[in-house]
Formats: sequence, C-alpha cells, structure tokens
Amino acid sequence: MSAEPKHLDVTIMGREYRVACTPEEREALLAAVELVDGKMRDIAQRTRTTIAERVAVMAALNIAHEHLSGTSGLALPVAAEAADILATSEAKRRIGGMGARLDTVLAPQQRLDI
Repeated sequence: MSAEPKHLDVTIMGREYRVACTPEEREALLAAVELVDGKMRDIAQRTRTTIAERVAVMAALNIAHEHLSGTSGLALPVAAEAADILATSEAKRRIGGMGARLDTVLAPQQRLDI
C-alpha cells in the first residue's frame, strides 16, 4: 500500500511552487530544491541574466551534464562512453551555443527580480 500523496510548498529563486510529495520523498525533494535553487542563483549571478526560462534551462543543462559526467558527486553509474562524450569540450561548446540561442529567443521575455 503506497502512502497518500501530500503537497510540499517550496521556493526556487523567490518563486513558490506546490509539489506533490509523499512523506518518504520529502528529504530527497528538499535536497533537490536546494540543488536547483543554488544552481539557478549561481547561474543568474554569473551571467547577470534575469530571464527565468533561460536560467532554468541553463541550470538543467548544467545539472544534467554534471550528473552524466559523474562530476556532481551524486551521479548514478552511466556507460563510460556516454560520460566520456559528455565530458569533452565539444559538449561544452554545444551547451554554450544553446545558451546563445536561448538568449536570442528569450530576450523579449519578462525579466525576474533577483
């Protein structure tokens, strides 16, 4: 029998979100919120970007890259080939290109107060 879903209110970059969360998942969710909030704040500060969508996508790309390359300290084992490919400068170049395209597409979007 699974636990009834509960809701947890969390804040990421000053915005509140209500997330479905069982009591057993609460600690892991709070850790994930802390990781995402920290990563987004760091990216927003370093890039001086206040476009929420761009900051969120760049944070997601960074977290995914760290996870897949094994540099996050929390990564699950992945195929050695995938880790090697993602750790190359080519992957970094592609992520940079994605960021530039996001800047262009999201420039007209509303800015966040950080």
